[in-house]
Amino acid sequence: MKKITLFALVALLLTACAPKSYTEFENDLNAFREEVGNVGLGVAVVKENKLIYDNYFGVKNLETGEKIDAQTIFRIASISKSFTATALMQLVEQGKVTLDTDVSDLMGFRVRNPKYPETVITLDMLLSHTSSLSDSLGYFTLDVINPATNPEFAGCYNDYEPGKGYRYCNLNFNMAGTILEKLSGERFDQYVVNHILNPLGLYGGYDIDALDSTRFASLYSYNSENDSLEAQPNAYKSRAEEIANYTMGYTTPIFSPTGGMKISTTDLAKYMMMHMNYGLYPGAGERIISEESSRNMQTPRSDDEHYGLALWRNSDYIPEVELVGHTGGAYGLRSAMFFHPEEKYGFIVISSGTKSPQDTILQGTIKIMYDHFIANE
Repeated sequence: MKKITLFALVALLLTACAPKSYTEFENDLNAFREEVGNVGLGVAVVKENKLIYDNYFGVKNLETGEKIDAQTIFRIASISKSFTATALMQLVEQGKVTLDTDVSDLMGFRVRNPKYPETVITLDMLLSHTSSLSDSLGYFTLDVINPATNPEFAGCYNDYEPGKGYRYCNLNFNMAGTILEKLSGERFDQYVVNHILNPLGLYGGYDIDALDSTRFASLYSYNSENDSLEAQPNAYKSRAEEIANYTMGYTTPIFSPTGGMKISTTDLAKYMMMHMNYGLYPGAGERIISEESSRNMQTPRSDDEHYGLALWRNSDYIPEVELVGHTGGAYGLRSAMFFHPEEKYGFIVISSGTKSPQDTILQGTIKIMYDHFIANE
């Protein structure tokens, strides 16, 4: 009889124990990726409070053909907002600020909708997109909303009264990141690393120049005119020059607290598990924010949009199932982080580019993941 080596025996056991659905799932996912013209994709599934599956598909760079792998990190766009809100909740718990604090007192200049000059705009309103602020004049610099630097600052506001309407606005979170600096005394990007990423053992951050650029997944936008996917190098543009001339509490938007986090799929799943467990990372016992703060973030402020503090309740991806999380989109990338806090499962999807409408990759991938790992188990 032929002898079986220990290595071969272990391999056979692992194969026997591997869920058959993995192969079926990957076949279905790859067929879908081909259908939508996906460049690269990272996915992760959490179930029963454990990371049960994470994998990478496609290429990190179309020119080199290098494969995406577990070391690949992506710019995740607006999921980044939840890191900013989480950091500010830490300062709320420390008594350095309240969610009802007047943003004018925090920013160092008057923040009032000229149509409603007596209505206070609060930190809670910034973090829930109910502030009445608008991105009409841009959001990459605070000069647009500062009355001292822009006589047309009124264009930064919508018509509704603060606290009585909803408008998704990136400027809200670039201002929130600035407030974090003013209150903590730490540069925004460094605060997030020191107080969220490092305690959770995660690699990533907002400062391009502090990260290993060889790990970045190139991002691609679809050009329908010539049916091509075009690289977007500005997604990872160095900010070294701006940092050299940095003004604490004002230059903060260069890090994009609204969308600039870079992180791997696996590490984002671990961060998601912290929010799924109301501020406590399971296993390690690391508490990032209190249960009260976490539940507050997941509580909707807007009746129609169901948006809380950088976390959003959504039943569009799985019919009749409400998940909590956020999406992101920039430079052709699409990302999603959604979880079910009661049943302790969740999904991460990060796509580096696709030829189909941007939401298609998220909707299709989440549905395939749910069907294989949750519904059919």
